[in-house]
Amino acid sequence: MTMTNCDPRIEDFMKAVETEKIRSSREVKALVSHVRNCFETEDIYVDREQLTKYIGIARYFPFEKLFPWQIFVVGLHDCTYWRVSRTPRWPDLVCMLGRGAGKDGTIAWEAACLVSPYNNIRAYDVDVCANNEEQALRPVKDVVEALEQPEYTKKLKKYYYWTSEKVVGTATKSTILGRTNNPGGKDGMRSGLVVFNEIHQYQDYKNIEVFTTGLGKKPHPRRSYYTTQGDIREGPLDDMLETAADILFNELPDNGTLPFICKLDSKEEVHDEKNWEKANPSLPYLPTLMGEIRKEYNDWKVHPERLTAFITKRMNIPSGSTDIKVCSYEKIKLTNRELPDLSGWTCTCGVDFSKITDLVSVNLHFRDENTRYDINHSWLCKQSKDIPRIKAPLAEWERKGLLTVIDDVEIHPEVIVNYIQEAMTRYCIKAIAIDDFRYALLAAALREIGFDAKIYKNLKLVRPSDIMRVATVIDSCFANDYFVWGDNPVLRWATNNTKMIPYGRNPGKKDDADIGNFVYGKIEAKSRKTDPFMALVASMTIEDMIPYAQNTAVPDIGVITY
Repeated sequence: MTMTNCDPRIEDFMKAVETEKIRSSREVKALVSHVRNCFETEDIYVDREQLTKYIGIARYFPFEKLFPWQIFVVGLHDCTYWRVSRTPRWPDLVCMLGRGAGKDGTIAWEAACLVSPYNNIRAYDVDVCANNEEQALRPVKDVVEALEQPEYTKKLKKYYYWTSEKVVGTATKSTILGRTNNPGGKDGMRSGLVVFNEIHQYQDYKNIEVFTTGLGKKPHPRRSYYTTQGDIREGPLDDMLETAADILFNELPDNGTLPFICKLDSKEEVHDEKNWEKANPSLPYLPTLMGEIRKEYNDWKVHPERLTAFITKRMNIPSGSTDIKVCSYEKIKLTNRELPDLSGWTCTCGVDFSKITDLVSVNLHFRDENTRYDINHSWLCKQSKDIPRIKAPLAEWERKGLLTVIDDVEIHPEVIVNYIQEAMTRYCIKAIAIDDFRYALLAAALREIGFDAKIYKNLKLVRPSDIMRVATVIDSCFANDYFVWGDNPVLRWATNNTKMIPYGRNPGKKDDADIGNFVYGKIEAKSRKTDPFMALVASMTIEDMIPYAQNTAVPDIGVITY
């Protein structure tokens, strides 16, 4: 169904993604779904006349045509507004594209649009920021080259004034400038749009903060982050990609951010060239570039260790990336099905935490034949040093009763044990499983409510071999949609933060062998917690203690008389 408050030119791209006419990354698919939901539930609109004018400006650039993704991105970032406030719906754009997609040309077109009279905001300066002069000035030079085409120069002089290093929109006195990463002297900037070119090269936020302090002095402040993937880890780009993942897959409010992330979904996809447009959505329209990338691919297959830029820059997969997700987020979302009344059922209990000054999780695990039901709760210590790094709606999760924030120096063992003891009044907890190295902190408190490894033999100390054994069962449960968790975004978030790690490997050693065993680890050590999922894993290491069938109805055989 067509959205009346959207624009058909934007929706055409969305439909192409949804019908897989365009091959796109899982991030782009999720973004399209998110954008459609926003148009259906929010009071927003596309200024169609403004978008038409902006598209018209593109004819002065040496483009054969605008690519569908460019209209989608600029239409949402620069032409979509809240109806009441008339302010931009998505003022912040994070755009990751494979090398050759036309990043600089897109920046140049967007800049020319926003300093034009069609934006109609006086002194709406566009500052293109980069680590070096070439990257900062390249989009500016692209605009100048477009303006200096002989057939257009006379006409365009009515709307723009330019030198080799800057372009001014004459109607609004708005200036396009390239700026390098030298924070000194930037305090006087009054930007309307700040563009960061190749954000992957930034190691910290020092320059980003300086360049953006001038935002807000003009109406409709915007930020655009354009980049390929890079080799710097734990920098601003990784943070932005993590935030994008939380928006697209973990139900974090977008807060005005439009994450357009083009990449392969896995390194293995590189061997089918039809997948390459996932990283470079311009590729189907650029046959010469396609031929060049084919050549690079063949060279990379021979020497992948020397030609890492191919997989990193062309396909936006970090060359060292070996993470194996537990499963796709699409499968994780299918766990969001209503839990039945489990009162009186038999279950197991899993407990997991790294430190009691951080996050602790408890999982109650039920089974009825193949279907697994899980009730999961977590406690977060308010003193945790990781809280500023966690990009998740913690307050919302607390309101839903899925997370309890403890304002104390630690999460005391009694808090966890009291929860389990309360659960024992409703469910039959057969046994508890906890990591071998965590048991000592809870041993005394658990013993008081009847759980002990030696005395009662109803407490399992989980070791890596136990996790390896149950990992295949967990795989099967996801593959067959056997998990039912109710609406538990905390558990979904933690599961999506978890990767599978080969166990028993000795990289570089003679006895190294991939024997197909896996344990679980964190995708990112501090801001992406896995404790809720690992509590589920622990509870499943002892699920053979649960009756196979618990919900079999007694057949009605009627009344028998003798």
